Amino acid sequence: MAENMTDEPKLIMSFDPQTIEHLGVKMYSQLPNAIAELIANSYDAESPEVHIFLTDNEAGKSIAVVDKGVGMTFNEINDNFLRIGRKRRDSDNGLSPNGLRKVTGRKGLGKLAFFGIGDTIQIITKKNGECVNFTMKWDDIVHSKTKDYEPKYTLGTCSAQERGTTIILTNLKRKTAFDIEGLANSLARLFDFFDDNFIADITLNDGEPISINKSLRYRDVDSQFKWVIPDFIKDQEHYIHRKLINGELMATEKPLKPGLRGITLYAHGRMVNASEFFGVGESSHFYSYLTGWLDVDFVDEQEEDIISTDRQSLSWDLPITLELRDNLKQLLSSVERDWREKRKIEREKKITEKTKVNIAQWYPTLTPDIQKGVEKIVSSVVDNSELEDEKQSEVIGTLHTLVPEYAQYHWRRLHQIVQDASYPDYKNEDFYRAVEEALKRYQTIVQSKSGVSEDGQKLMLSVFGKTNAVLTVTSPYLKSDGSNFTQSTIENIEDGQKFMSAGMMSGVRNPIAHEEVKELKASGLFTENDCLDMLSLLSHLFRRLDVAKKK
Repeated sequence: MAENMTDEPKLIMSFDPQTIEHLGVKMYSQLPNAIAELIANSYDAESPEVHIFLTDNEAGKSIAVVDKGVGMTFNEINDNFLRIGRKRRDSDNGLSPNGLRKVTGRKGLGKLAFFGIGDTIQIITKKNGECVNFTMKWDDIVHSKTKDYEPKYTLGTCSAQERGTTIILTNLKRKTAFDIEGLANSLARLFDFFDDNFIADITLNDGEPISINKSLRYRDVDSQFKWVIPDFIKDQEHYIHRKLINGELMATEKPLKPGLRGITLYAHGRMVNASEFFGVGESSHFYSYLTGWLDVDFVDEQEEDIISTDRQSLSWDLPITLELRDNLKQLLSSVERDWREKRKIEREKKITEKTKVNIAQWYPTLTPDIQKGVEKIVSSVVDNSELEDEKQSEVIGTLHTLVPEYAQYHWRRLHQIVQDASYPDYKNEDFYRAVEEALKRYQTIVQSKSGVSEDGQKLMLSVFGKTNAVLTVTSPYLKSDGSNFTQSTIENIEDGQKFMSAGMMSGVRNPIAHEEVKELKASGLFTENDCLDMLSLLSHLFRRLDVAKKK
C-alpha cells in the first residue's frame, strides 16, 4: 500500500469544527450511545454480525468494531461517509445497499459518534477488491485552517471476496475501567434487531465474549405477568392493530429498579424513545412494576424526521405522535386494570396456599353486610404492595379466625351436639331441616337420660319441671359460699327447662313437620335468623341437659 501523494485523489471531509464538536463530542459522550452508532452502521451495511473488542492494558485503552458488511470503496467514502449530514434516504429509499434491510440511519450524523469517545479513529474497509485504510484525528480536525479536512490514507487491493469494515478508536477520553457486562446490557436495550440474521458480541482483553441480544434487556427482570401486543388488544380495528404495533409488556412481583421501569419504543430495530409511561398518571404503584418494549416502525417512515438526534425521544407535539401517545395511554390503562385483577387472583392464591383459606369460597358464606366489610379489608391487604407475602397471609389468617365461613353461625357458639346435627343442613341453606335435626338429637338424648319413651311436647312436660319431674337440671349448682339457691329460683329454672323444651317441640318442630318448607321461607315466617335463634336456644337447653340427673 502507498500513502496518498499530492498528485493523487484525496479523501476530504467538509465541516465546521464547531458542528463537529457539538454534534459529535457532546452528543455521543456516553459510551453505549457512541458504540450503538457503530453497531447501527454495521447493520445498515447488511453485515450478518458485528464484534466489539475492548482493550484495557498497560498500552492503554482502545475499542474496535468489526463487521462483515458490504464495506466501502474509496469513492463511497468520499461521497457518502465523509459527508456530514447526508440524508441517505433521499437516494436509497431507506433501504440497505442490496435492499435487504430498512436502514436505521437517517441524519448522517452517526459517524461523529467516534469523536465522542476517542480522539483517533482508524477505519479499514474492503469492497470489490479495494482496501482503504484511513485515520482521522480530532486535534487535526479542530485545528484545521479550512473547512475541509483531509484524512491520511492508504489504498490497496484485497481479494474480491473480502468485505466489511473495521473501526478502531484509540486515545480514548474514558479513564475508568470498562464495565463489559453493563455495556452489553446498555447496548441490548438500545436495539431490537438482534437475531439469527444479525448477531453481536463484545469482548474485553480477549476474554470470553458476551452475546448482545434481547434476553440481556430483561435479564434482571423476573416477570410475573406478560402482555403480548397486539394479541392483548382484541379489537382488530384498534389503532394498535392498524399501525402494526407489536411488542411485549411485563410486570414483576416486586418493584423494579428505576432504570428498568417504563416502555421503550423501537423503530426498525433501534430505540426511538427511551423508557417512559407517556404521561399516564405514574402515581399509581403499578408503574413501579411495569417494563417492556413496543415496535412502532411507522414513526420512522414519515417524510418529516420526528426522532431526536440522540434517539432518546420522539417529537411528541406533532399530530401523528399525539395520536400515538393517546393510544399508548389507553393501552397502559387497560394493562393496569388487567394487572390488578391478575395480581389479586395470584395473591389470593398464595394466601390460600399458606393459610388454607379459600377466599373465593369464603365470601359467599357471609351475609352481605359482613361480606362487604371483609372484602374491603382483604382488598386493602392484597393491594398493599409494601406488605410482605408472609404478613399478608398472617393478616388474612387472623381475619378468617375472627370471621370464619358462616360467621353468624359460628359466632353463636352453639353446643357441639347442635353443631354436629345442624351444620351440614345450615350450609346448604336448609334452615328448617337444620333445626329439626338438632331437635331430634335433643329428644333422643332426653329420652336416653330420662328413660321415658314418649316424644315431642308430652316428653318434655313429663321429664322436666318443679314437680313430678324425672330429671333435674339445677342440682350441681351452688352459690359461691357453698349454699343452695332459694327454692323459688330452683323451681323457676326447672320449669324454664320444661316449658322452653316443650315450646321448642310445639312452636318449631311441629310447624316444620306439617308445613311445606318453601311456604315458610317465602312468607318470612321462618328465616335464617329464626334458625340461628332456635339453635342458640337449643344450645342453652343442651347445656342444662349435660348436667341433668335423675331425681
